[in-house]
Amino acid sequence: MGRSPTNTKAKLIQTAMDLIWQSSYGSVSVDDICQQAGVKKGSFYYYFPSKADLAVAVMEESYNCYEPEMASVFSETVSAVERFERLATFVYDKQVEAYNLYGRVCGCPFASLGSEMAGNDEAIRLKADEIFQRQEHLLVGTLEELVALGQLPADTNLVAMASEIHSFILGQVMVARIQNDLSSLREDVKSGLFRIINIRDALPKSAAQ
Repeated sequence: MGRSPTNTKAKLIQTAMDLIWQSSYGSVSVDDICQQAGVKKGSFYYYFPSKADLAVAVMEESYNCYEPEMASVFSETVSAVERFERLATFVYDKQVEAYNLYGRVCGCPFASLGSEMAGNDEAIRLKADEIFQRQEHLLVGTLEELVALGQLPADTNLVAMASEIHSFILGQVMVARIQNDLSSLREDVKSGLFRIINIRDALPKSAAQ
């Protein structure tokens, strides 16, 4: 979000990103994308064989934009617990950023597009699944540190816990999108994360009681 693309392919990706995140994949046509981007339809098909191929490129570009920020969130220069606190803040801040840009709560772009098209387009489903696995890999690494520190039991199923954390965050963001309301998202994500990993000392006092 917020980039100023300078070439045709980048313009198509950025325009599709904006239009799809504001509404949905199904409601946006190739004509809509081309018109908004100021690109001829022939140029669209030069770069992308189909709208689904463009959607896959949009998902990859979106994640690539997030990746440096995610690396900062999960930086090993801070404690594992602080990384989860940063994650809660990051989730909220990205939703605020999207709200300020588009005028509504947009939710998770990967989950929205994946859930909309998973049963209709295998390439989109696979890309969404790939991105989710990359996100959960970061969670597993941080949970491993909590085990090493004795803050989680040694027999904890870290993959299952990472999946639970990821699903919880997606659910919270989806509810915020449905309600078009971010007011409780930040604290709900933070308190929920620490309930899942059972580190009560990191909870706000009101949530720990």
